[in-house]
Amino acid sequence: MSNPFDTQVNGTHYKDLAIQPVEYIIKNNLGYLEGNVLKYITRWRKKDGVNDLRKARHYIDMLIQIEQDNE
Repeated sequence: MSNPFDTQVNGTHYKDLAIQPVEYIIKNNLGYLEGNVLKYITRWRKKDGVNDLRKARHYIDMLIQIEQDNE
C-alpha cells in the first residue's frame, strides 16, 4: 500500500513543498482553524490566488472572534 502522504488529490500545489501543510499541522498539533489558515496561506500562489487569501483571513477572523468571546 502506498503512503497517503505521498499522494495529492486534485492538483500538485503541495507536491513541490519541502513539507506539506498537513505534515506541519500534525507535527505541531494545530487545530482545525489554524490548520486551514496554514493550508490556504501555503497554496495561494499556486492554486486560487487572492481567493485563498480571503479564505485564510476568514479562518483568522473566526480565531479572533473565539478569542474575543473567551476574554
